[in-house]
Amino acid sequence: MALCSIASCASCLCGSAPCLLSGCCPSTYNSTVSRLAFSFLLLLGSLVSVIMILPGMEAQLKKIPGFCVNCDVIVGYKSVYRMCFAMACFFFLFSIIMIRVRSSKDPRASIQNGFWFFKFLILVGITVGAFFIPDGTFNTVWFYFGIVGSFIFIIIQLILLVDFSHTWNQSWLENAEEGNSKCWFAALLSFTVLHYALAFSAVVLFYVYYTTGDDCTEHKIFISLNLIFCIIISIVAVLPKVQEAQPSSGLLQASLISLYTMYVTWSAMTNNPNRKCNPSLLSLVNNTPSPTPAPGQAVQWWDAQGIIGLVIFFFCTLYASIRSSNNTQVNRLMQTEEDQGLAADDHEAATGEDGVRRAVDNEEDAVTYSYSFFHFSLCLASLYIMMTLTNWYQPDADYQAMQSSMPAVWVKISSSWIGLALYLWTLVAPLILSNRDFN
Repeated sequence: MALCSIASCASCLCGSAPCLLSGCCPSTYNSTVSRLAFSFLLLLGSLVSVIMILPGMEAQLKKIPGFCVNCDVIVGYKSVYRMCFAMACFFFLFSIIMIRVRSSKDPRASIQNGFWFFKFLILVGITVGAFFIPDGTFNTVWFYFGIVGSFIFIIIQLILLVDFSHTWNQSWLENAEEGNSKCWFAALLSFTVLHYALAFSAVVLFYVYYTTGDDCTEHKIFISLNLIFCIIISIVAVLPKVQEAQPSSGLLQASLISLYTMYVTWSAMTNNPNRKCNPSLLSLVNNTPSPTPAPGQAVQWWDAQGIIGLVIFFFCTLYASIRSSNNTQVNRLMQTEEDQGLAADDHEAATGEDGVRRAVDNEEDAVTYSYSFFHFSLCLASLYIMMTLTNWYQPDADYQAMQSSMPAVWVKISSSWIGLALYLWTLVAPLILSNRDFN
């Protein structure tokens, strides 16, 4: 087993040939750092995309030869499409390369965990090439790619939230058993009540402001169904048989999932092209009707649901990079097995005969996460960022403007239903498949 002192690893540039050949910067270090590094590339590309749609950037982007002809309104959108296209291609390429990497003995593992300078050059090269893609049908076709990819990524976000809430609840229950139980239980109760209060308040506001028009029947159905579904999962989460099969399940997870579901419901309703059913927050504050953008008029670059979407995206991306879950069902869904490799006590370091703590390759026998699936998730995240920054607007037939569309509404709502179904499955699966081990 390759061993190398942590001090020498710290002074060694991971990814360089001497380090890889000597076994330095092994998997116990790389398994997390590599995920963080790839996530940093995604966040860097997202930051560039944000800069591209800032007011005043249109003049600079139009200087790119042949990039924008008579497209003053959507030049920012076109730039975001191409930047996110480059990121999606980059991560999809690595997803293909890393298929069936089983351990750090695979030569491709060194590509995953090193050569960062060359990876950055590849990403820059794809980005530059993307800006020379002619319009044609690219914007329309890539819009539908974004719709499908974002649909899947919203479900992944909910799975990550399920995992996070499960880990959160389990950690605080363990602290309650070891320390001041009243304090920890009070904290759990407080956050649970807060989540439900926010979710219920959202439902009330939705009914008041997003169902006022005569043509808002879909909104009434969306809100009512998701409210009923959230009540169902909350009841199931505290059923005695479910508690017996999964002692760590409870209302904290259900409350957080309910709050996220209400966010997705709101996000879906904000994409309704009918402005009577979709008032902007600014119009609600000023108590004025929401104006409908005229053809050729620049649309609003930022809105509340987009900003919240970016915050949730940032949280989920960071959590996916550092997560260490004990939830077997979530690990299976996310293609990770955190119990592979060395035991937990050996993950961080091993102490040698000289008393020096040394890093250990904990992926020599089996990787702790699926390299391929991780990159595929980042590919989907790139598409989600593209749709979020462009407000899920669809380019018109002449590629001269962007407009809201009902497909975006249905994609978000259906993803919330599938996400709720997956969470419900994590609760009832041990009861239905009693012959399988879910611990």
